[in-house]
Amino acid sequence: MARMKKKIDLPQKVCAACGRPFSWRRKWARDWVEVRYCSDRCRQARKKAPSTS
Repeated sequence: MARMKKKIDLPQKVCAACGRPFSWRRKWARDWVEVRYCSDRCRQARKKAPSTS
């Protein structure tokens, strides 16, 4: 069996909404490049924010 990686060794990104760092999750394996938000709450809050255009 393959050994599990430690959480410290996983890739990290910074959330576009809250600015907090978050780590890779297995459910994001296929689309890690496109992941921008740490949670559904941040993703939904970003959509509801009024645009400044």
